[in-house]
Amino acid sequence: MKWLFLLFIAVPTAELAVLLYAGSQIGVFETILLILLTAAAGSFLAKREGLRAWQEIRKKAEEGLPPGDTALDGLFILAAGLMLLFPGFISDLIGLVFLLPAARKALKPLLYRQIRKKMKKGNVVIIR
Repeated sequence: MKWLFLLFIAVPTAELAVLLYAGSQIGVFETILLILLTAAAGSFLAKREGLRAWQEIRKKAEEGLPPGDTALDGLFILAAGLMLLFPGFISDLIGLVFLLPAARKALKPLLYRQIRKKMKKGNVVIIR
């Protein structure tokens, strides 16, 4: 329940507050332009990194190896792309961080830990 509150109330409110502050400091036109530029740059980077991850997954599949870390990279890149679709500086910043290979490398152990916890509890749904 707390995650729904954050997702639907706190995050948009924080985004709006930052946008209003930026608009008052640098101007409305400049704020909109900055949002569009970060979205365009982020989209370009998400596409590039996503294609790289997809090629690596295909390469591993051809070699008969499990995708492992590459699949998690793909998940981070997907999340980054979604974050970059939402207007706002906070979501753009998170999306751009998810696109950085060093950040993904640092965050993967946390994601692995969460997956293991869910598996131990039996909360993981396998789709066939």
